[in-house]
Amino acid sequence: MADVKVAVVTGAGSGIGRAAALALLDDGWNVALVGRRRDALDETVRRAGESGPHCFVASADVGDRAAVDAAFAAVAGHFGRVDLLFNNAGRGSPSVDFDEITPEDWAGVVAANLNGTFFCAQAAYRQMKNQSPKGGRIINNGSISAHAPRPGSAPYTATKHAVTGLTKSLSLDGRKHDIACGQIDIGNAATEMTDRMTRGVPQANGTTMVEPRMDVALVGRAVAQMASLPLDANVQFMTIMATKMPFVGRG
Repeated sequence: MADVKVAVVTGAGSGIGRAAALALLDDGWNVALVGRRRDALDETVRRAGESGPHCFVASADVGDRAAVDAAFAAVAGHFGRVDLLFNNAGRGSPSVDFDEITPEDWAGVVAANLNGTFFCAQAAYRQMKNQSPKGGRIINNGSISAHAPRPGSAPYTATKHAVTGLTKSLSLDGRKHDIACGQIDIGNAATEMTDRMTRGVPQANGTTMVEPRMDVALVGRAVAQMASLPLDANVQFMTIMATKMPFVGRG
């Protein structure tokens, strides 16, 4: 990896993406912040404090192929290369019974979680393959739902299972170009997206239960740890979760 380390973090304007961006900045990375809302990305820069000058903001909707390509071109033009992609941006949909899922909600989740992950991975892969020295690392955000679904979560769960397949394919295809790919599966990080867990969420047995959460900054540090490895080593899959959340065994 080059002396100047350059990371791209998608969904960097809030939650897990912001936490990962700040952790990478703390570790000395230059970080390109990608997301739909410029004001939210600027807030991440503000929270970076003295590390702010090491940020580059590129507004883009990851579900828009042209916008993704333009963002990665801008990052490469600014920093000269891309050494890491944290492929984090995504969304969920309302928790409803399977026959009540709308085509619009299904398409929206697929566009963000699957198409967006693919578009960003391909743009990063292309840059990493052709830069000098070549190579880099792609870390996909999989989610606990890549292993076990929640009730009423078919669009989200289906796309996160697909991300796992993409991670495995990228791991194989990237070998010849020194591109490593791994996945982090996250359970119950304390973000706006999981606020509802503090009020109770549906369980597989039909009950509703308040679920424990963990500090999202711990997820950021886990991403930074994966990113710190040399390219001849890789964390293929990491699960980081609130210890007492209902996932292992019977909850």
